Amino acid sequence: MKSDVQIAAEAKLRPIAAIAAKLGIPNKYIECYGDHKAKVRIDILKTLKQKKNAKYIVVTGITPTHLGEGKTVTTVGLSMALNRLKKKTCACLRQPSMGPFFGVKGGGVGGGYSQVAPEDDINLHLTGDIHAVTQAHNLAASFLDNHLYRGNKLNIALDKIYWRRVMDVNDRSLRNIRISLGGGEAGIERDTGFDITAASEIMAILALSESIPDMRKRLGRIIVALSKNSKAVTCEDLKAAGSMAAILTDAINPNLVQTIENTPVFIHTGPFANITHGNSSILADRMALGLCDHVVTEAGFGADCGFEKFINIKCRASGLKPSCAVLVASVRALKIHSGMLKMVVGKPLGKELSAEHLDALEMGFPNLEKQIENVRLHGVPCVVAINRFATDTDREIELLRRKALEFGAFSCAVSDVHKRGSLGGIELAKAVIDACSANSSFNYLYPLDMPIEKKIETIAMKVYGAKGVHFEKCAEDNIKLYKKLGFSDLPICMAKTHLSLSHDPKAKGSPRDFILPVRDVKPSIGAGFLYALCGKILTMPSLPSKPVGEHIDIDAKGRLKYV
Repeated sequence: MKSDVQIAAEAKLRPIAAIAAKLGIPNKYIECYGDHKAKVRIDILKTLKQKKNAKYIVVTGITPTHLGEGKTVTTVGLSMALNRLKKKTCACLRQPSMGPFFGVKGGGVGGGYSQVAPEDDINLHLTGDIHAVTQAHNLAASFLDNHLYRGNKLNIALDKIYWRRVMDVNDRSLRNIRISLGGGEAGIERDTGFDITAASEIMAILALSESIPDMRKRLGRIIVALSKNSKAVTCEDLKAAGSMAAILTDAINPNLVQTIENTPVFIHTGPFANITHGNSSILADRMALGLCDHVVTEAGFGADCGFEKFINIKCRASGLKPSCAVLVASVRALKIHSGMLKMVVGKPLGKELSAEHLDALEMGFPNLEKQIENVRLHGVPCVVAINRFATDTDREIELLRRKALEFGAFSCAVSDVHKRGSLGGIELAKAVIDACSANSSFNYLYPLDMPIEKKIETIAMKVYGAKGVHFEKCAEDNIKLYKKLGFSDLPICMAKTHLSLSHDPKAKGSPRDFILPVRDVKPSIGAGFLYALCGKILTMPSLPSKPVGEHIDIDAKGRLKYV
């Protein structure tokens, strides 16, 4: 099979204006960035109403491995297959961060014959939204430090500053730093650090905002620090929120691109799912639902991460309800979840993983069972998509299909969209159409008036399978403070590893009887949630020993090449 780069190079892309016209978007709402990408102004939403029978499909997955299980490939391939079946469809995806692109993961546009284009632009700057978030975030940090230097009239406690700086790369050396060394004209010397831009509260705000005025209000509510008498200090207090909003006025407009089969794709915002809520923007989804009959969106990582947050954070904010969920599973990932077989990042699969191993597959099924359960906890029909790889055998596929139905999936279909594009997704697309017509009983996992501790315990015990939660003193103290400040009725965003249902990335399968450690709870009041830090979760990733970026270069025309 040809490489992703070769396949993308051979694709016959249409002018983005033609893709917009195909969706029914008038030219006055389009701002083109070259031939194959554009912004669609959110003014169009005033002319659109969500179609009564529009189907809202969310793609999630089992607990991923370092191999990647193909959620983006499935999202892209499914949207193309639905179009092939004459269902007017587009996909909604997050914008990839350059941190993972140059680090471990590589690109975030799918692969094989289910890719989004122009892939180089999407993986790098696209239309500059991530840079706008970075600048708005760091402007607030600059205002904060200037306020401290100019006399600190808000009486900010130096040891209660939440707001760090951000950048869109992986860099462990910036996790913890000391700034303004020497004080005086250099500013107020203090400890701080950097997070990755995808973890910024502003990225979450951009994804959850319903309009420019809503975004402006949310930016003003961001808590950057506490005063010495434990009063919240906001971006509004710093008089920074207006300038931050000005930086983001273009970034709030979703980006329109296309698949290599010319299916429209909205790419907008890129919050990480293991740190923040892990879903693309509400505005892109609303736009798509007003223009199409079927909309396929993707929630980051497994059903315990992005999907849980899709329901309990994003759907709460938007009021939208999914018609069905597609849970992506692969034979090789389930073998790894057995604990019997190992893989090494950056090295070819071992013979054991490539060969038929029904016992290992059987022992990995508890993860599949739990993630199907996590979808069904929210009353959403679950279609399991078996993302087929060349090493999978017919007996392994059939066993996986049978077990998925046994575990309560509405249906199970083999997806071969990586190898065959839309033609490889017809079985899955038909299964999704059927599931979207099925009876459902959508519900949230917890009521908002439940105490903060109980909401965290509910997620830990019902979704992760924990026996209980241990709140460290810092977390307990902050929960008491947030109750006092009136933040009790917010949803919870759990920050934990994506590589396990538990807080321990080495715990594969479906761990049981563990205690989830919550070391801190922090406020994201602008985004509209509290987030709990579980275990050793990091908000600034690091580069691996052999970064993907070592193999990236450009040719004589400035196009990316992989060496």
